[in-house]
Order: sequence, then structure tokens, then C-alpha cells
Amino acid sequence: MNDMTASTQTTAAPREEGAATRQDVALLPPVDVVEDSTGITLYADLPGVPRDKLDLRVEGDQLNIEAELALPLPQGMTPSHAEVSRASYRRAFTLSKELDPEKVSAELSQGVLRVRIPKAEHAQPRKISVQVN
Repeated sequence: MNDMTASTQTTAAPREEGAATRQDVALLPPVDVVEDSTGITLYADLPGVPRDKLDLRVEGDQLNIEAELALPLPQGMTPSHAEVSRASYRRAFTLSKELDPEKVSAELSQGVLRVRIPKAEHAQPRKISVQVN
């Protein structure tokens, strides 16, 4: 069962009401989604992202990941070739009604963001007792 879908969103919505729309092209980080009986765990590769440059939020049924790379170069050095030319990551997921957006937890370790989204109480597996007459 697939509990969420990825959105390949590459443009940012206006930051505040009335602000001009800005076209921000961002990297789409690779994400692994693992489901078990109690929920879903996302593993997003975000190399070069410090904790203070990571924005993870749930808005309605959307899980949004936005992050900025922080790859400082030593003073006086300029790259002659750069494999990564974008300065940010962005990814959005639509959460199913079976997941509980109020209980999302996350941790960032060595460039990998781990996001745990438990299933809602009504979607949890439960054992049904059978009575004998």
C-alpha cells in the first residue's frame, strides 16, 4: 500500500501574501520510503545541509522538505568545475489519511534526514479477541 505520493515541485510559492512569485529551481533529493505496520519512515539524502538550514513542515496533508546547502570553500579558492550548481533542496509529499501528521518526528545525521510518520490510531493494526460460546 502506498501511503504517500511524491510531488516533483520545482517552484516555490510566494513567501508571504502579496509577494511576487519567484522561480526557485531546487535539487530534488533522493528519498527512500519504508512502510511497516505502525507507520512510514522517509530517508532523504541532504548532503551539505546543516540543521539550521533545514525546514521541515506539515501543512494540511502536505509534508514539505526545504533545505539550503552550506558548502563553504576555503578563502581564495574558486571551483573550476562544480557537479552541484543549485544551492537548495525541495521535496513535497502528500500524506494519506491513514497517517498522523500531528506525531511526525525527524532527525538529521551525516547528511541523511530521517522522518517518522506514524499511522493514525484508526489505521493501526489491532488484534480482535474471539470469544467461544
